[in-house]
Amino acid sequence: MNIEDKLTWTVKETSQLIGLSRNSTYRGILTGEIPHVKVGKRILIPRVALERMLSEVGRSKAD
Repeated sequence: MNIEDKLTWTVKETSQLIGLSRNSTYRGILTGEIPHVKVGKRILIPRVALERMLSEVGRSKAD
C-alpha cells in the first residue's frame, strides 16, 4: 500500500511527509499542534486532519 493511500500515518511516516524530525513531530503531538489519535500505545495521525491543519495554516498566513 502506498503511503499516500493510507487513512492514518505513524509518527515516523508523518515526520517524513512533512519534513520534520521524529522528535519535532512528537513535540507537535504533545503540544496539540499535530492532530492525532491514540490507539492503545500507538499514536496515529489521521491523513484528513493533518491535511486540513496544513491547509488552514497556509490560508491564515496568506490572509
